[in-house]
Amino acid sequence: MANSRPIANGKPRRPLNYKQAGVDVDANTRWVGAIESAMRSTYGPRVFKNRHGGFAGLFRLDYDESLFRRNYRKPTLVGCTDGVGTKVLLAVEMNDLSTIGIDLVAMNVNDLITCGAEPLFFLDYLAVNKLDPGHLLQVIEGIANGCRQAGCALLGGETAEMPDVYSAGELDLAGFAVGVVELNRVINGPKHVSRGDIVIGLPSSGIHSNGYSLVRKLIQAGGCKLDRHYDDLGETLGAAVLRPTRIYVKAVQAVIRGYKRKQVITGMAHITGGGLLENISRVIPTKCDVVLTRSAWHVPPIFEFLRKLGTTQKEMYKVFNMGLGFVLVVKPFYIEGVMRILKRAREKPLIVGRIERGTQTVRFEE
Repeated sequence: MANSRPIANGKPRRPLNYKQAGVDVDANTRWVGAIESAMRSTYGPRVFKNRHGGFAGLFRLDYDESLFRRNYRKPTLVGCTDGVGTKVLLAVEMNDLSTIGIDLVAMNVNDLITCGAEPLFFLDYLAVNKLDPGHLLQVIEGIANGCRQAGCALLGGETAEMPDVYSAGELDLAGFAVGVVELNRVINGPKHVSRGDIVIGLPSSGIHSNGYSLVRKLIQAGGCKLDRHYDDLGETLGAAVLRPTRIYVKAVQAVIRGYKRKQVITGMAHITGGGLLENISRVIPTKCDVVLTRSAWHVPPIFEFLRKLGTTQKEMYKVFNMGLGFVLVVKPFYIEGVMRILKRAREKPLIVGRIERGTQTVRFEE
């Protein structure tokens, strides 16, 4: 009778198991239990709370409750996906994963709200070399923190242990957000923005989560150390580059809900890859320009620090937010009211520019 075992070098070989192949199923089971508390901290009344551990999460778009004010007559779903990019490499290098989860949520929900949508729920994808629940829990807790800031539910996610794809210590992150907006309340910049509208800027916390391939190259070229304190920054370089992306959801939603019948916001832009120049021009008509006043806002010191390491001012404005993380274009009659609402929402809004006749470009004045 033939031996049913595989033969290696003339001897029967012991069968492999999944753990020997590099994937620890038991660790995954422990991981699912560990993240339950973080997920539940984001749940509101529209989440089916008994679904943890299921194959999918359930979320009610609306339901019968007299005090629930956000049922939609003509709901339009909005979806977007994004990642953290190579910022994750700096987080791994510094052994600090506590902020990149916030970045992940921010990059998605800040995009989602530009059309006037309310974020409903979020899902994440975390890919790693080896699943270390104790270490990686920082990421999930950061994601849950971001979801609480955005007022959305962390409905589920996927953690993939792939030792053949990622080297030891490596990981990658991606996220997916779903929101909803009333059909007749969709904000469409190119359709609604017109000459004379005013541009309001909301300050960034720093670099946020784009341009990190350039950031890393500049740091390397300058021989800078992440754990070193630099007087020009007033902190360590690592603290400056890992500071999480700001989440603007609640402030923007406060304005939208403050004007339930009037569309006072004509356009919005999340300032990410492409910097101020590309992102604002995406939300204006082809026959308009955005004129920004450079002196109207403070540019965080990290940007000048990076420029001095070996790039140009022009490149900085093409790549980075330069101190403005989010922009609203508002009808001039409503400026005072919108500014007042934003301040009540603990924002520090600034009037940074205006819309003029042009060719869909961003221009600067001093």
